[in-house]
Amino acid sequence: MMTLSRHTSLDPTHDLTHDLTHDLQERPMARNRLFDDDVLVIGLGRFGAAVALELTKLGHRVVAVERDNAIAESYVNKVAKVVHADMAQSTALDMIRSAEPKIAIVGIGSSVESSVLAAANLVDAEVPSIWAKALTPEHKRILTRIGVHHVISPEADSGRRVAHLVNGKMLDYIEFDDGFAIVKLKPPSEAIGFTLEQSQIRRKYGVTVVGVKAPGEDFTYAVPATKISQHHMLIVSGPVELIERFAARP
Repeated sequence: MMTLSRHTSLDPTHDLTHDLTHDLQERPMARNRLFDDDVLVIGLGRFGAAVALELTKLGHRVVAVERDNAIAESYVNKVAKVVHADMAQSTALDMIRSAEPKIAIVGIGSSVESSVLAAANLVDAEVPSIWAKALTPEHKRILTRIGVHHVISPEADSGRRVAHLVNGKMLDYIEFDDGFAIVKLKPPSEAIGFTLEQSQIRRKYGVTVVGVKAPGEDFTYAVPATKISQHHMLIVSGPVELIERFAARP
């Protein structure tokens, strides 16, 4: 195992536990972050790398752990610290406990076994906030049962999102766990030229227009007096089934 960064050598005898502990405890000021804790990201595949890079843009110090040396080296100057290590190994547990991370994200996508073992090490180390990517429903169930706090299924979520976008006139779609969704779509013809109060969209369809956007303008909150034109984009919220019915209107 070795630690990679612009500040340290590639000496494999480097004290990995001390290095990771030191990195997680150094906390420079950040302009955009909403919490002070640094983030441990395990796995730099497409998902893990996207999370690590976006958190870095938001001003967080990200310590990324990757077992593939070539991939690890490619991110040396892109995040605060890159550690070349296999977090699925039992030896990683002592390293995690010494570092005392508050937030950890398991982004391993190549192996369910490695993902579960890495997550189990984080659970055993009593990391307060653990996030993990699930590859299958069974994988998600295992991660949840061993104690991962937040389990996400990006491929499944993206698939459902695309299905809804293909099915109607929606331009964007975000669904929540309770069957509630927020979408962006073009207005139906029956609403064009009328205010929201006149068109009675909420009464007729059970959905709420929460915002509108005209070309070249910012989104604005919708009010009863908001008049809809054919050029508007609508932000609509409501139950998924009702939103689908509304989006199907000509």
